[in-house]
Amino acid sequence: DEIEAALDDSNVSRFAEYLHNLNQTQFIVITHRRGTMENADRLFGITMQEKGVSTLVSVDLVADQLEA
Repeated sequence: DEIEAALDDSNVSRFAEYLHNLNQTQFIVITHRRGTMENADRLFGITMQEKGVSTLVSVDLVADQLEA
């Protein structure tokens, strides 16, 4: 859970690059850090516009497509 939260921006970039180089392994990373998200292939988010109703949002950063 937010393994890179305490890192500065330079080390967040190193962390994200390290994970990206391990391309034979799939990682699930929970983050709020922009640098980590920028290096991801896909992002998932959950929104709740009304109480009790969650919606999954997926962004494929490789193909630049938004799926809902």
